Amino acid sequence: VQTCSPGQPKRACASRRACLIARFNFIYAKERLDAECRLRSLVCDMETVQRIIYMAAVESFHAAKMAFWKIKISVKETLARDHCGPSLESAALDYIACNKDLYDVRGSVQEVICCLSKNPKLPCPSDVDFSVINCLIRELCCLAFQMQTICPPLDIAIGVDGELFNRTKYYRSCDSDFSACSVAYHVWPALMEGGSVIVKGEVVTKK
Repeated sequence: VQTCSPGQPKRACASRRACLIARFNFIYAKERLDAECRLRSLVCDMETVQRIIYMAAVESFHAAKMAFWKIKISVKETLARDHCGPSLESAALDYIACNKDLYDVRGSVQEVICCLSKNPKLPCPSDVDFSVINCLIRELCCLAFQMQTICPPLDIAIGVDGELFNRTKYYRSCDSDFSACSVAYHVWPALMEGGSVIVKGEVVTKK
């Protein structure tokens, strides 16, 4: 029988958290730009392209969190039959984290693509097929789902056009008006843990 020290679960959670944050940064630095290139062949306006990718990130996190909530309820009901430990919640989170096949990411991807197609804030040509960025959406959904398995969970900040620029939460994009104090639109969301900013997002500021 192998015993587990009290610090082992905390170290495992900290390690998983660090990997998830690193993955979020990689998606921003690499896969986001790949998605931009694919969209530029269909949409000429760079602002629209960046708005699409930002909304894809927001909708991906929303879809993944809803899927996680439903799965967690089911897992807790199953584990409760034989659970004897101190925390059913922790047991459910660990179980979901170790059984990634519980999540049908394809359903979330289709849900995100459908939401983008119906979003009135994205003035795109009617023939734009958002499935060209399904690789980005899939990665974001998988990442967002796994971010719910740590305690406290990681999430993104939802921005609003016209909000005041917050230098602790966002970087200004290179084509911003650096004298402007309001956000024209968001390029990438900030990563949050509770009320704390873990990774800054990116915005465009204009007067």
